[in-house]
Amino acid sequence: MIPVPVVVTVLGGWCAVYLADTLLKSSNSLKASYEDWLLTYGLSVSPFHLRWQTALFNRQFYSWGRWKPRFLYLWFSMGMVFGIVAMFGSVILLGKTLLQTLTQMLTEAPKAQNDRMLQVVVPGVNLPVSQLTYFFSAILISGVIHEVGHGVAAIREQVRFNGFGIFIFIVYPGAFVDLFTTHLQLISPVQQLRIFCAGVWHNFVLGVASFMVLFLLPAILFPFYYTGVGALVTEVAEDSPANGPRGLFVGDLVTNLQDCPVYNVEDWNSCLGDISEKSQVGYCSTEDLMAQLNVVVTTASQTFAFHTAISWTTICMPVCQHEKLLKPAKFVEPTWTAIRTLFQAFV
Repeated sequence: MIPVPVVVTVLGGWCAVYLADTLLKSSNSLKASYEDWLLTYGLSVSPFHLRWQTALFNRQFYSWGRWKPRFLYLWFSMGMVFGIVAMFGSVILLGKTLLQTLTQMLTEAPKAQNDRMLQVVVPGVNLPVSQLTYFFSAILISGVIHEVGHGVAAIREQVRFNGFGIFIFIVYPGAFVDLFTTHLQLISPVQQLRIFCAGVWHNFVLGVASFMVLFLLPAILFPFYYTGVGALVTEVAEDSPANGPRGLFVGDLVTNLQDCPVYNVEDWNSCLGDISEKSQVGYCSTEDLMAQLNVVVTTASQTFAFHTAISWTTICMPVCQHEKLLKPAKFVEPTWTAIRTLFQAFV
């Protein structure tokens, strides 16, 4: 869930902004200067909504809209076709999602929500709070590219461009363009479609370009890192036997699992599967003897496992290539000296 301090900070911040805006607008001495200041900087404030508009980028937009008219005509015509096809595809996708949702609501044992074709992203619920910076940055970039498409297409179709702006609604950022409505209504429906579809067309192109960059990232960043040399540890669960001062740490590079070489994550999973099917080399002791000696069975760096490969139940501890200290054996009737030495080696 969303942390309470984050909710309190967001709500408190918006209340403070709206309260200050209301007090300044109701003040007889400050109202005129405050409204002039808002108008000068293109700002507007309303409950949970902050908006900024500027004409600083108008010249750049006009430069883009008048660049290679024939190319832009073909570009936005492709966007119009894509927008029409995507509209019908979106209706089908939303319809299937609605049917899945209704089916899940009417089923006594609903399936996991991960089976849905579309997922609503809710920060703090199905999106970790630690990822919010990336999430909102992606939304802002997508919004800017979307509105740039509308603005350039409008200029290409001889619609007056008044300005570009950015807004924040609660915590969600976005962008917009201000077009002269009268000009927009005077052009043909096909021209209007080119303008309306330009935004989603640019978002689609952005998505394809991002996917290509992600796919080519190893080649792009090749001078700065290398691959195929092991599995990098990115997280260690707190309750994992591998956690602890003698366990794994974030940033460690695993190159072998016992005698199985590891070059990537696929090798890691394959080696674990192979090892789980083989008998493990180690020292084993009867459960009664371990209970009699009152020895801790689980430690921060190693965990014992029950072994039933022989006639009596045993507790076994795999040995990780400590030939100098103890010679590994599959099943050895233990003595107290051997067990004590073993724990000194691993605990």
